[in-house]
Amino acid sequence: MPRDSTATRIRLVEEAERLFAKDGIWQAAINEIVTAAEQKNASALTYHFQSRQGVLDYILTEHGSLIDSKRGELLLGLSAESSTHEILEALVRPMVRHMAKRRGRHYIRIVAQLASQFPMWRDAEIGPENQKLFRALDILERRPPHLAETIRRERLVAMMQLMTSSLAERARQIDTGSTVILNEADYTDNLTAMLTGVLEAQPTLST
Repeated sequence: MPRDSTATRIRLVEEAERLFAKDGIWQAAINEIVTAAEQKNASALTYHFQSRQGVLDYILTEHGSLIDSKRGELLLGLSAESSTHEILEALVRPMVRHMAKRRGRHYIRIVAQLASQFPMWRDAEIGPENQKLFRALDILERRPPHLAETIRRERLVAMMQLMTSSLAERARQIDTGSTVILNEADYTDNLTAMLTGVLEAQPTLST
């Protein structure tokens, strides 16, 4: 492998993140990624990552591992008896903080595009990028205990979709220079409260 392979991989990853976030994971053109990364070899991305899915998996693992490590620190003092709000805050806060950097914002916008896969989270392979996340989701899926399991599962998926779509929109606003209404602390608190409401809302009684 060429001596500058590390630098080449970094450039390819950064441009893939940017274009996946801006144009869409499946819409972004591979040749545009390669050109933006200043690579003359049209097969550079394929050489380093095999495919579009390969570079996507690399992006998800790299960022996901960093975020999950932070989740682990926040979950360390929590347990299955901790409040829903406390557990959700441990999920939300690291993702909000990850958006402080441009690459972090690109990652968030990429994850939101994968919302259709959220219902299958239990079937996903457990890796360094999701261990703490899955632990938290497992706890949250059991709440509130008086609701039917099917309802709890439906709510958990809706919660994940709301969380990622809200984060992605905030990331987009920051990237495009749009006005962000809430500061980081208020946004984190408000999003956590909304997500708690999704899981704990009392069901409407049929008449």
